[in-house]
Amino acid sequence: MSTTLIPVGVVVAKRRLKGPWASHAWLPVAVLPGQPSTAPWTRLSASDDEETFYAGTYEVELHPAETAHYGDNLAAAQPSLWVALRETAPETYAVATVTADPYEGESLAEGIGEIVEAVPMPPEIRDEVGAFYRAFHVERVFHKRKRDRADPEALARQGAHHPGAGARRRPEEP
Repeated sequence: MSTTLIPVGVVVAKRRLKGPWASHAWLPVAVLPGQPSTAPWTRLSASDDEETFYAGTYEVELHPAETAHYGDNLAAAQPSLWVALRETAPETYAVATVTADPYEGESLAEGIGEIVEAVPMPPEIRDEVGAFYRAFHVERVFHKRKRDRADPEALARQGAHHPGAGARRRPEEP
């Protein structure tokens, strides 16, 4: 089986919050195609409410066994990549994973301790995922299993061979 690695650059935002429990929140906001030459954690923009940073490069790994999942993603109105950030120290984050598999992205979002967001898939990456899908996808035919019909007469005969089957016993008196 042949896997494919697609390098991507991850952009994250540090957004100011107005609530009493936290002053800001980190979240992935975009993925860039390729491997930008910018140093990780370079500030890209800043405003009163948000700062954006280039978090670094990560490789999206495509597996031939997951092509049906990639096909579901590509058929969506907005194909996405799921980016997970993990806190490595207080106020220090690293990219934990980036995936094109929507079901893996959903399972990442159910976990505790990582920040997971679906971000739009850039057209260049969509083209690469689509080419991988076309090269490796094999449609699998669904075969519905037929259940064996239960024979109520045979079940009744089975119960007759066991003494006391279906009858309640009284506890023996001393």
